[in-house]
Amino acid sequence: MPSARGKSLQALIRDVAEGYVAVNPLFLKSFEPEVLKEFYHEISKVQNDIRLERFPTNDTNAIRLRNVKLQRLYSATVIIRNFARERRVALV
Repeated sequence: MPSARGKSLQALIRDVAEGYVAVNPLFLKSFEPEVLKEFYHEISKVQNDIRLERFPTNDTNAIRLRNVKLQRLYSATVIIRNFARERRVALV
């Protein structure tokens, strides 16, 4: 499994979802194209995993945390797509 910044991609994605790491073009600048592609696909997998978890119907705090995680991951994918388009990196 590729790693970035001395961490595995899974750990990095968990940090993004929790809000410890902000994804921006400066953060992505050091990523190699193949690592960037793998990072993008792993974020998609984690988004699907979060969506597959049982929805907390009566717990408003858990609903909020779930939605905030999904929002952070979605914004990271948008930033990665735009960064890859500028660098002419194919993510598919």
